[in-house]
Amino acid sequence: MTDSLLDELLSKPVGPAIPGRQTDPERDFTRQIEVTGDAAEVTVRGPAEMDSKGTAADVLRAHGLNEAEWEVKGFRSSEWTMPGGGLGVSTRFTFARAHGTAPYDRPDISELLDAIDTHRPSRPTGTRVTGDHTFVIALGDMQFGKIDGDGPAGTLKRTIDCLNGAADRLALYRERFDIGHVHIAWLGDHLEGFQSQGGSNVWRTPLTLTEQIRLTRRVMLHGALTLAPLAERLTMAAVPGNHGEAVRINGKGVTRYDDSHDTEALISVRDALELNPERFAHVECFVPDTDELTVVVDCSGTVVAHAHGHQWRPGKHFEWWKGQAFNKASAMHQADLLLAGHLHHEFVDTDGPRTFIQPPAMESESTWWRHAKGTTGAPGLVVAVTKDGQVPVKEVVR
Repeated sequence: MTDSLLDELLSKPVGPAIPGRQTDPERDFTRQIEVTGDAAEVTVRGPAEMDSKGTAADVLRAHGLNEAEWEVKGFRSSEWTMPGGGLGVSTRFTFARAHGTAPYDRPDISELLDAIDTHRPSRPTGTRVTGDHTFVIALGDMQFGKIDGDGPAGTLKRTIDCLNGAADRLALYRERFDIGHVHIAWLGDHLEGFQSQGGSNVWRTPLTLTEQIRLTRRVMLHGALTLAPLAERLTMAAVPGNHGEAVRINGKGVTRYDDSHDTEALISVRDALELNPERFAHVECFVPDTDELTVVVDCSGTVVAHAHGHQWRPGKHFEWWKGQAFNKASAMHQADLLLAGHLHHEFVDTDGPRTFIQPPAMESESTWWRHAKGTTGAPGLVVAVTKDGQVPVKEVVR
């Protein structure tokens, strides 16, 4: 095999160089569920007149569990006085799976893949609209494969629904802006993987690694198929997350920083799109260069940088950005907008003309985080409109 052929087959679409809510305690009632094998705990919190047992059964059904297959083995209840003087109650039910039923079922991968259907956006296909603004769709942290929250099926449905919702938002924002460029930012941790925690998450990850990758790849393809007919230019960029790392030995990374399932999934999608240039010649895909973790894309005069977010401590995004920008050879030197995932919650920040956007995770919760801090997720993605460094619109799509 010649060096030129090897280089051709190992090539990847490296990003181009860029030239120079308030809570109301009386209403903020919660429902939580945790399923571990044949045991389940459901906690419901609300007014004293609430049918706690019936509400707990509703929670089971909402998570795809048949309440007839579960028996209440015990409960614990507490009361408190709400600010308005009303009585509130919190009840935790302990359920056990009835005899004769199976333990936690491994998701049917074919059913999950069937959920990735073709969405018909509100604008007719084949109408590629021109314009001088870019519509940005930023998402990440799906962590396909883990059982936390509503599991792989719930995360998958939410991701598809949010991408479809973003496509519908595009038509609405075109009433205010001339949008000809759509950009999808895949911000890492698209799969749960088995490297980030040294394999300790295997029991809680019912999908195999290849199945996790397959879901990621097909969701990315769905994004391309949905948005490509709607704009004269579609770009997609992906960056490596810590859960997407391909190889670790003894808990340490031993390959290049760009060795990631998160980015390889987009490279595979790029290869598929190139098989039909008549339909997808206007679609471009970008990943970081060799041994790099970030990628930048020009979006209507706004230099958009992408990172996963595991490179800095929480709240230190601008400090990290300033350090990167000090290197004049770095593309971060000219970035106007930084998109990042990893921390699983919505966060928007500005420093002078520069904007930082962190979309929430697409998974519904991290059970470990809920046990540690008490909070669940508020999943979704972020859409934004940009031109010449300005980001006048930012919206969460849930």
